[in-house]
Amino acid sequence: MKHLWDVHFLLLVLLCLLGAVTSQVNPGVCRYPLGMSGGQIQDEDISASSQWSESTAARYGRLDFEEGDGAWCPEITVEPDSLKEFLQIDLRSLHFITLVGSQGRHAGGIGNEFAQMYKIKYSRDGSRWISWRNRQGKQVIEGNRNAYDIVLKDLEPPIIARFVRFMPVTDHSMNVCMRVELYGCEWLDGLVSYNAPIGEQMSSPAYPVYLNDSVYDGAVIHSMTEGLGQLTDGVCGLDDFTHSHVYNVWPGYDYVGWNNESFPSGYVEIMFEFDRTRNFTTMKVHCNNMFSQHVKAFRQVVCYFRSESDWEAPPLSFSPVVDEKNPSARFVTVNLANHMASAIKCQFYFADAWMLFSEITFQSDTAMYNTTLAPPKTGLPPNTQPEDDPTHKIDDSNTRILIGCLVAIIFILVAIIVIILWRQVWQKMLEKASRRMLDDELTASLSIQSETFAYNHNQSSTTSEQESNSTYERIFPLGPDYQEPSRLICKLPEFAQSSEEPASTSTAASKSTIATVVQDGAPHYAEADIVNLQGVTGGNTYAIPALTMDLLSGKDVAVEEFPRKLLTFKEKLGEGQFGEVHLCEADGMQEFMNKEFLFDIPEDVPVLVAVKMLRSDANKNARNDFLKEIKIMSRLKDPNIIRLLAVCIYSDPLCMITEYMENGDLNQFLSRHEPEGQLALLSNAPIVSFSNLCYMATQIASGMKYLSSLNFVHRDLATRNCLVGKKYTIKIADFGMSRNLYSGDYYRIQGRAVLPIRWMSWESILLGKFTTASDVWAFGVTLWEILNFCKEQPYSQLTDEQVIENTGEFFRDQKRQIYLPQPVLCPDPLYKIMLSCWRRNTKERPSFQEIHQALLEIQP
Repeated sequence: MKHLWDVHFLLLVLLCLLGAVTSQVNPGVCRYPLGMSGGQIQDEDISASSQWSESTAARYGRLDFEEGDGAWCPEITVEPDSLKEFLQIDLRSLHFITLVGSQGRHAGGIGNEFAQMYKIKYSRDGSRWISWRNRQGKQVIEGNRNAYDIVLKDLEPPIIARFVRFMPVTDHSMNVCMRVELYGCEWLDGLVSYNAPIGEQMSSPAYPVYLNDSVYDGAVIHSMTEGLGQLTDGVCGLDDFTHSHVYNVWPGYDYVGWNNESFPSGYVEIMFEFDRTRNFTTMKVHCNNMFSQHVKAFRQVVCYFRSESDWEAPPLSFSPVVDEKNPSARFVTVNLANHMASAIKCQFYFADAWMLFSEITFQSDTAMYNTTLAPPKTGLPPNTQPEDDPTHKIDDSNTRILIGCLVAIIFILVAIIVIILWRQVWQKMLEKASRRMLDDELTASLSIQSETFAYNHNQSSTTSEQESNSTYERIFPLGPDYQEPSRLICKLPEFAQSSEEPASTSTAASKSTIATVVQDGAPHYAEADIVNLQGVTGGNTYAIPALTMDLLSGKDVAVEEFPRKLLTFKEKLGEGQFGEVHLCEADGMQEFMNKEFLFDIPEDVPVLVAVKMLRSDANKNARNDFLKEIKIMSRLKDPNIIRLLAVCIYSDPLCMITEYMENGDLNQFLSRHEPEGQLALLSNAPIVSFSNLCYMATQIASGMKYLSSLNFVHRDLATRNCLVGKKYTIKIADFGMSRNLYSGDYYRIQGRAVLPIRWMSWESILLGKFTTASDVWAFGVTLWEILNFCKEQPYSQLTDEQVIENTGEFFRDQKRQIYLPQPVLCPDPLYKIMLSCWRRNTKERPSFQEIHQALLEIQP
């Protein structure tokens, strides 16, 4: 244990030493509490518009504190549409803020005041205040539903600010009190604004692509001035600029782009203003290079530097290598040669018709100047300016000596860390039998090489992660919002660090299952007895006992051959190792359909279908599996299961054509909607009633009842695998794993297989057992998703490794396991159904027939 602390300490020292040259912010890492609850923010830096009494002053508005009367409370009752009352925090310097938390006044149970909604305003200089809006333009943030739970909300987009105000909002006159916290990290770039031309619209045959800076917080008239936006939000655009990391946005959202026809000079000029004079080393520009769409990185950049009032001459010029072979987006690093400046003006020259940027970051050191020189133009209060220094500039020779010493220290620390780690590995090999036991009965542990799928997994490898004070506990990404169910749920068990054992060479391990041996003879999942129908497009779905497979697949395929020429490609839904899933329109599909299948579409109108296509390079086994899947899918006939409509198997590539519902998958459908209530009215969002939620859940249970009657095991039941049609019709599908959109829902095992561990039962994760009972467990999680409107990933407060460790608590059954909390909209009878699905003993879980009947009785 001592060695482990040594490693942590040395890594902390190393990160501190490297902090001077690291300024790229990763929103997924920059999530540390900034000091309201920890006390790092001083009382004098917390102020308010008013206070009800001295015991409810601003200084008592700290999250999870109950000093005074337990919170900040304004002097008067908050009225609807009144934004006069606020709680203000001064962070003393610019910070990148990704998350906020709020809490009401509990005070040991004697208080019951809280803010159901609030807005946020922020400022970088204390004079110009900006109203925060989310990516859809909504200002109101959903707050608390009681006086004690902590509600955490992701800021999408993040903000860069020194001052932040929380302003309670109500829909009727009421008393409110607040405790708050800010999460993020220090903004080391020092950039306070950039001025640039307004992004333009690209026309395309299918749809327009909007390349404007939609979250810019400055003035936008003829150009963008005195603000920050998407070029500093920490999110790098994808290779294909028509797609985005962000859900429910328009094509081109991640990029700001310009067309060369709008700039006769041949360049786009962007000016960057900083908080003070700095010594600049590099500028990194994330550019799109999709040259097939006439988009390329810039051909040349010319930068001017201003340290006082005039622009220095001569400018710096840099020409990157033009890449016409690799269409991937990339960071272009520009060496700024240690120029001293408080402002930089860069002219980016076009290399093709379009130029698209998604991120621009700077690496610099703060410059020391004599107080007789004019201070930089930042608008910040005097106490934020650089400290006085009698010299005009740090002596260059001393700088070189300092850098040399730091490099030497880093090499020494790395060598020490390597030695310590080597010793630990050696000790683990000697103590292998005694490490990482789930219990005294468990004799072999998970054979896992952790490789967590991050939400921003396809960002450039050049992006560095910014760390804050390591004594803080980082808040992991939570999705759109997260309701802390109670204070007890925060106290996660102290999970032991898993040892990485060599990969098993057994048959089960070779098929990417998680192998575990139990002394009491618990049955192990037998791969040989299961036929996997969905290995083509990346899923492990519809696992069928081999006997059932033989009985069903002995018949001929009950679907017709469909002419390929009548299929029109719309978009690629996903892909796997051997195949792809495409969204297509099929002309004349009604003529090829079985008479028992009725389309609610006129015969002359194309039908929207999903086409699973086997790649030409697929091996013989994949081809045989694909044909087997066709045979089985042709026999599945249930109103709540996606139907196989037709096939294309007379020539390559082999295709199967299935239904596709016009409203897409249930996860995306619900995330675009809101529950009935005041918040939906304020946001003007479409609503889904509680009765419709129950109706959709009942249909899923009905479809699973049909599959279980055939001894089919789905193995990946989730809202992403349920499609939505007209009038809230639901059909169960299996496309989720093949879609990049949901890669964060799957955990990679030993570098090969991926598993939806947040939906899987404990016995599936630990023992590799997939049964109808494990599908029942997944149904409980799916029902939880539905009642949360898919606004949050299951167990969002746990890492993937902690989710796996929590299954160990289910195995031990010592009442320490963590259950998913009851959603706000979920009545007790529905939550009881969920809990019954998550019972430890598989025999005690209800059948899908029982679940379906219970939902029919609950449905309004």
